[in-house]
Amino acid sequence: MSRTAKQAAGENAEARACDYLRQQGLQLLERNYRCRQGEIDLIMRHGDYTVFVEVRYRRDTRFCSGAETVDRRKQQKLVNAASHYLQRHRRLAQQPARFDVISMSRQADAVHIEWIQDAFQTV
Repeated sequence: MSRTAKQAAGENAEARACDYLRQQGLQLLERNYRCRQGEIDLIMRHGDYTVFVEVRYRRDTRFCSGAETVDRRKQQKLVNAASHYLQRHRRLAQQPARFDVISMSRQADAVHIEWIQDAFQTV
């Protein structure tokens, strides 16, 4: 199956977000974790925290940013997928966890990255 341009852009954004977070001192645990409950783009370690990261890329931010597209429905899917992940990785379930959002947008000839830590509480 061939990838669409949107899928390729999403994969590129996830790779850039992962590189950016690694530069900030986070350690990658897993990428594109999938289960029936949903998908988590990046699962990382930041100090004692397990961090579940949603990556959003918007070419055009006139109407809303990438972060604004993480609505309550998407948040609930992320929470459910994170719960599934933690059930399978019990040692991590003993540690604190949070949900971060990486919002990326194209501005002129550069990509702007906004890292929102603890973007939402469990719903």
